Parts: sequence; structure tokens; C-alpha cells
Amino acid sequence: MINSKTYAVFGLGRYGSAVAKELVSNGAEVLAVDIDEEKVDEAVKDIPFCRCADVTDPEVLEELGISNVDVVIIAMATNLEASVMSAMLCKEIGVKTVIAKCSSEMNCKILSKVGADRVIFPEHESGIRLAKSLISSGFVDILEISEDVSMVELEVRPEWENKSLLELDLRKKYSINIVSIIEDGKARVNIDPEKPLKKSMRLIVIADTAKLKKISL
Repeated sequence: MINSKTYAVFGLGRYGSAVAKELVSNGAEVLAVDIDEEKVDEAVKDIPFCRCADVTDPEVLEELGISNVDVVIIAMATNLEASVMSAMLCKEIGVKTVIAKCSSEMNCKILSKVGADRVIFPEHESGIRLAKSLISSGFVDILEISEDVSMVELEVRPEWENKSLLELDLRKKYSINIVSIIEDGKARVNIDPEKPLKKSMRLIVIADTAKLKKISL
């Protein structure tokens, strides 16, 4: 899988480090930034591009070239002010997607209001899970059931539209088992294999984690 997107991770605590490391391990270009020099020195062992900098400073973001980054992950939930400021600045300079970690529902509402495209609770979504969903093209969501098996919510690809599961034979081609189809907000487990797929549908599948890259090619 070729991942052409670029990423920046602000904050190298446990969550931010997990996101950045997983992205790097999957071949993504990642810039990791933290104001704590010790954290940066520790992270550089696994993340080649690390900088010690203040991401609430507009000039710093310009110097780092953040306006050219596709996705910024703000992992500074314990510092709401810094999270809000960096989210606002990233959107102002044209970052397409800003994802912010938050520590409460109120903080999530605030970060959404100032421009974050997606807000996450670390209790609900691990850093590794977030990274996997970001690097996997066409995946809406991904949940690791075990070390070897994952459940994935998958978009209907353009080439699958108006074709039935019987025609596509996805199980044989991708080694996946379709357990449900979401249509009009409702999940159906009684699947008609002869019904044509629509773009608006989502497929819930069980797959061998090692083979997920094959699905996203």
C-alpha cells in the first residue's frame, strides 16, 4: 500500500507517540512535535522527524511547514489552551484535516467549535487504532478483536457499486468475511448476496489483520 498523505503529531505523550510510531511503521511520512525536549529525544529513536517546538506559535508552524501537511493529530488533551490554539492555527493556514484528542465531552465540543474536523476520546479509541484507520484507504473504522483478527467498517468502492456480493466474491479475493451491511443507518446481518451494493452502504467485515493492506490497495 502506498500512503501518499503526510502527517504531523503534536504532543508526544503515550497517545501521541503511539499514533506517530504506528504511522511511521506503516511507511507514512510523519513529523512529531513536542515542547518537552526529553520527550523529543526519546521519541526520535522510533520517529525520524521530531522537533522540539511550541505549536501555539504561528511562526513556528510556518517554519515547520505545517501548511503542507495533510493531517495534523493534536495529542495534548491535558492542555486545552494549547490544543485550541494549535487547532485554530492549523485550520487558518489551510491544513485539510485536524484531529484532536480531548479529555472530556466539553473539551470535545470546544475543539469542534474552533475547527477540529474530528475529536476523539482516548478511552474509546487507542492511538494505534487511530493510526491504522488513517493509513488504511477506504476504511471508515477499524477495531482489533485480537492480535491477528480485526473488524473493519469498509466503504463500498466505486468498482463494487451495482454489483452483488455473489458477483464480487470478496471472500475469495480478499480473505474477508462480511458479517453485516449498514444501509440508511441500520445494520443488517441477514445479507442478500444477490442484492447490488450502493455507494451509501458500509460493509462490516472480519479480516486477518495481516491481510488488511491487501483490501486497501
